[in-house]
Amino acid sequence: MSDTVYLTTPLYYVNAEPHLGHTYTTVVVDTLARYHRAMGREVFFQTGTDEHGDKIAEAARANGASPEEYADRISKIFRSTWDACDITYDHFIRTTDDYHVAFVRDVLQKVYDAGDIYFGEYGGNYCTGCERFYAERELVNGKCPDHETEPVWIKEENYFFRMGKYQERLRAHLESHPELIYPAGYRNEVLGLLREPLEDLCISRPKSRLTWGIQMPFDDNYVTYVWFDALLNYLSGIEHVDPARAGDRWNHAQHFIAKDILKPHAVFWPTMLMAAGYPIYERLNVHGYWNMGESKMSKSLGNVIRPLEMKRRFGLDSFRYFLLREMAFGSDAAFTEDAFITRFNADLSNGLGNLVSRVLSMQHKYFDGRLACSDDAPEDATLERAFIDAEAGMKDHMDHLAFHLALEEV
Repeated sequence: MSDTVYLTTPLYYVNAEPHLGHTYTTVVVDTLARYHRAMGREVFFQTGTDEHGDKIAEAARANGASPEEYADRISKIFRSTWDACDITYDHFIRTTDDYHVAFVRDVLQKVYDAGDIYFGEYGGNYCTGCERFYAERELVNGKCPDHETEPVWIKEENYFFRMGKYQERLRAHLESHPELIYPAGYRNEVLGLLREPLEDLCISRPKSRLTWGIQMPFDDNYVTYVWFDALLNYLSGIEHVDPARAGDRWNHAQHFIAKDILKPHAVFWPTMLMAAGYPIYERLNVHGYWNMGESKMSKSLGNVIRPLEMKRRFGLDSFRYFLLREMAFGSDAAFTEDAFITRFNADLSNGLGNLVSRVLSMQHKYFDGRLACSDDAPEDATLERAFIDAEAGMKDHMDHLAFHLALEEV
């Protein structure tokens, strides 16, 4: 593995406050950042907030605030939450930051000048929740597969990115780089998407419908589609922090996302990179959903898990341990308070807690509570071998994102 590691969470959308899904991704990346630093590698860890688009404008109206005021408030909550959770990020980016806005406009102009952005009219099924158009074949019983709502038919003039132009190049890259998307099941899912013709991507919204966004550099009547804006954070952040190191860091970029945003990261993003002249990221790591028992998390059901509440009730380390131990990375997992308490009692209180208590008792009973080491003490080759094997096993599990198995090894 390289001595340089660039780790990212997705930018969290500021239409809602931090919950279990956000926390899991962030804890996973933080755990890996700490692990790689302990292995002597140079780590850059970026997180942040995604702040433009229809949903933010709607949420701001519902809260009686301007989009700017609303985005400022929720972004501050995300940052303060990660700080309170001792997340060791190196940079927190906001898509409203001036340097990011300038970077997006520069990339748009570059791709436009190259002929890969054109103006046209389009009619399509638009889901406000996803903030994107759906082809008929992507709908399930006529509804958005994620939100289970009927999309609205919208016909308007917009700018389009020639995404289809890069379809075969992306497919060939995926075929020749089987490690690009992990676990492999998600790679197969993307290859399945690429067997169907890719439509060009609508990358603008008319200001007559939406003003909250980054203005297109070549037409001030339009703002940029939120995904074309937000995905560029992975480059704009490292370019801003340290331009001299940006290229090396990007060559070792590892993204971490939940499976609901697979297509934007595995199709939109790499084709955007190709058009803008950048290499594709090193790896896209995709995890499953956390369900609340048998159902999804929902504010209306009152079953949303907030990280600071879990920290207050059970302690941060216990919460982190449960998240990493309970979910096999890539698969779905269920969160219930009963499961949390059972895992806490079995692994931490009874297992680790009793071990520590007994060792300390014997240390005080037989060694007056002191730690001593003698040069002429006999070596225990069996014990040493066991430690070496356990350490090697733990590292292998960490490199394969098998956090639950790494914890078993520990």
